[in-house]
This record gives sequence, C-alpha cells and structure tokens, in this order.
Amino acid sequence: MTNFSSFWVIGPSGHLSPECQCCCARPRMSELESSTLIKDGERSDGGVRMVLARMPRWKLLLFVVTSLLVVAACIVIPVAVIARNKVQPAPPTHSCADAARMIIQAAMHDSSPHNYTGLAFERLSDLTTIFGPRLSGSKALEDALDWILQKMDEDGLANVQVDNVTVPAWVRGHEYVTMNLPRKKDIGMMGLGGSVNTSSEGLTAPVIVVTSWDDLDSKASEVPGKIVVYNVPFVEYSTTVAYRTQGAIRAARYGAVAGLVRSIGPVSLYTPHTGSMSYAADVPQIPYAAITSEDAQLMQRMQDLDMPIELTIYMESHYDQPAQSRNVMAELRGTELPDEIVVVGGHTDSWDVGNGAMDDAGGVLVSWEAVRLLQQLGLVPRRTVRVVGWTNEENGLAGGNAYADIHEGVGPERHVFAIESDNGVTAPQGLGISAPSASIYNMYSAIAPLLSSIGAGNVSSPGGGADIDPLRAKGVPVAGLLVDRTKYFWYHHTNADTFDKVDPVEIRQCVATMATYAYCVANMEEDLVPNT
Repeated sequence: MTNFSSFWVIGPSGHLSPECQCCCARPRMSELESSTLIKDGERSDGGVRMVLARMPRWKLLLFVVTSLLVVAACIVIPVAVIARNKVQPAPPTHSCADAARMIIQAAMHDSSPHNYTGLAFERLSDLTTIFGPRLSGSKALEDALDWILQKMDEDGLANVQVDNVTVPAWVRGHEYVTMNLPRKKDIGMMGLGGSVNTSSEGLTAPVIVVTSWDDLDSKASEVPGKIVVYNVPFVEYSTTVAYRTQGAIRAARYGAVAGLVRSIGPVSLYTPHTGSMSYAADVPQIPYAAITSEDAQLMQRMQDLDMPIELTIYMESHYDQPAQSRNVMAELRGTELPDEIVVVGGHTDSWDVGNGAMDDAGGVLVSWEAVRLLQQLGLVPRRTVRVVGWTNEENGLAGGNAYADIHEGVGPERHVFAIESDNGVTAPQGLGISAPSASIYNMYSAIAPLLSSIGAGNVSSPGGGADIDPLRAKGVPVAGLLVDRTKYFWYHHTNADTFDKVDPVEIRQCVATMATYAYCVANMEEDLVPNT
C-alpha cells in the first residue's frame, strides 16, 4: 500500500511547509518519517531544498488529483455547513407611506427596476382572448381556472389552492323575439339568467307596455294573457335593476304569459343586457328576457299611438345538472401573524356573452397582480395577503358563500379585511368601506391620502361586494374598489364587455390601489382581530 504521506513537500525542519498546511494536513512528522523523504539527506545552508520521493508518473498524477479533492473538501464542506445553519434575516419592514411610494412607482412607471407593470393588462388580454365568456358550469370557466392556477404557481405565490364548489348550470340555448304586429321586425333580446323556456313552437301574444310598478298596478286588469314589456328608463343601477330581478314575479301575479324588460343601462347601441332574474314559489314561472332600449321605446310609441303589438318569443333556456367549479387562490404568507388574512379578489365567472373583461376578469387580475407585486418588491407584511378568484357570482353566489363557510370562523384563520373589485377596472377613486366599528373604519380609511397622487384618495361608507358579503355577515370589515363607472353600464352584461374597453394606465392604477391597502392593513401593528 502506498504511503501517501510521502508525497507531501517537506520543509527544513521536517514539517509540512506553511504553503501546504490546511485543515486536512497531517501533524508534524517525526525525524524518522522525514528522513525517508529527503534524498541523500541533503539540505542547503542557504535555504530550504524540497525534494519529492521518486515515484511513477501515474502515482504523481494520482497524488495531484487526490490533493486537490482533499483541499476542496476542506473549503467547501465548512462553508456549506455555515450557509445551511445561517439564520436568514427577516424581510425588511416598511412603513405604510414608504410601501405606498414603492408600490405606486412600480405599478405606474416602466422605468421601475421591477419591470412588470403591464402584467395585469397582458394577462387579462390572454384570459379573455383564449377562454372567452365563462358562465358557471361551462368548460370555458374550468379551463380558465386551470390556467389561472398554473400561472399563480409559476409566479411562486404560496398555497396555490382551490375550494371545490357546486354551482348551477344554466344554459341559454337558441332564442329570439319577433314582432308580428303592427309590422314585421326582429327584436334585439337576451334571455335572462334562470329563465324558463317557451314551448318548442314558441309563445305568441299581444303586448302591454308599462313604465313603472305603479303603472303595472294601474293596468292590472289588462295584463292577463299578454306579454308585459317594462319600458323603465335607467336611473341608477341598484334602483332600476329591480325590474330585471323582480319583473317576472310582478307580471305573473297579474296573469302575464311572458315578460320583457328594457335593458339596464344608461346608453344603448342596440345592445341588450343579460343578468339574473328571480321567481317566487306562489306564482307561475314565465319566460323572461331583456330587450334593447331602442325596441322598448319603439313599442312604447306604438302603444301611445294605439297600434296593436304582437310578439313571438322563442327560448330554449334551461338548467342542466349542477356542476363542479372552484374558487382559486394564492397567498403572500405573513411573517408574524400568518393566520390573520387580508383577502383581495374578484369573480372569475361571467355571463355567456362578451368576454367578461370588465365584469369581472379585470377585478381578478388587478387583485392577483397586487399580491404578486408585493412579493416582487419584497414587501412581506406581518399578516397574510390572499388573492381569491370566486366562482358563480353572476347566477348563484355559491363561491362567496362557500369561501366564508370554509375559511372564516371555522379553523385558525381570521379575516381582518376583505376587498373586492367588481365594478370594472377603470380609473380608481378609492374604497367604499363597511366596518363593524368606527375605530376600524377610521384606521383603514387613514390609508386613503397615500393614493391621492393617482386619484384614488377617496373613502366612503358603505362598501363591499357580492362575493365578500358573507364575510361581512360574520363581522369582517369589507370594502369595494371605487372606480369611475361613467361607462361601465354601457357594456355591463353585454356582448360589448370585451378587452378593448380596458385602459392600460387605469388598470395599473387599480393594481396600485389594491396593493397599497392590502399591504398597509396587513402590516398594521394594532390588534385587528376582535375579541370573541
């Protein structure tokens, strides 16, 4: 067996020379060991003469390789151990004001060192272009949810997960309305979500036009056997939408065979608006659809001229068996209080017309990008910030109800704030906040001035959103993103709700607003969980 110690260079005192010593070097040699390595016992008086014992070439090569490996191990292994055991520093903390400046800079300026300012806009384009409308129960919605989950995972967000939710599966089918009298004309229409169908032959009947509930009541004796047309001008959405949601019930009580409602919107370019409607257990279920503002006003003028009006309605709408869908979510985990949650989100489903860009893919994308932006900036707050894309907001609210049942008041999680974006992603103005106490409202609304530079410094009460209302019912402070809704109801629930309506600057402002509120609340020092 070769004695590898004989390959080391020997100094004048019989020791390894200082140039060769390391943590793996052997101890001082004895005189006997060193003498076997000194050729002819020679040493010069003028200095050190180093001599290697004679050996074959292959042994010399093996010596060199082995020595290099030993030295490398002596260096690499301790460094690796130190690195492994080193305590990683916590992310730096930032004041709310500093964080707001960082967020706005990154979200609004391409010159930011973190150049991802347009991602919400780009992903909104991709989602609406690839998958189109996403009605609950449809393959398009579930494919879109798979895509979102994949992208969230690619972003490196934590806890990418789903809530499984059972949703209704309403199907529109073929539909039309035709005017027979006083002249032939196709009527622009859309069946309302949840409506029953007509027979396979359709339904033909005379028309009576009314302009309000009082007008309907005054004409009750004229209603039986007729199609009631509600020609109600748009005043404000929350007021006028009652004619869409309750119109079939009120008309059926007086014996109507079907109903049509003037689309709920301030402006029409012959664009019918769909949406949900309701039935009551104590009255017949009649077919119910929306028509264009232009056609509703046309029939009003015809009736004012005592012209007889007759329509044929054909609708194939029906419910299939309930389907499985999902809420999708991901997180930026909090550093100190990870079970306290600030949730931001919107709903992933849409009606089966247009592409649902404003209502509400945009809301999902700005919420998602807000969380991703915080992660990329290294703004990791004390509490967890979670983004959720709720399912089935449009025709059932199953996603929002399931989320509250699963995530609030059951396990360790406690929500300290919930923000929903579901009014489009136009220029943000601030937040509308509903809080269980004045102190919480004042604490959260104090963030608003930090967003004045992008026009989002307003705050009002109340606020919230359909998907987070179940959280509000459990005592969670909630808010809705306030935006410029001047044109929102031009496109709402129509074939015109498409990506081209989205402004790339305004969507960035929405991201900045959502991210600022999410970080500032999640990083507050105060105790935000109420004592129970």
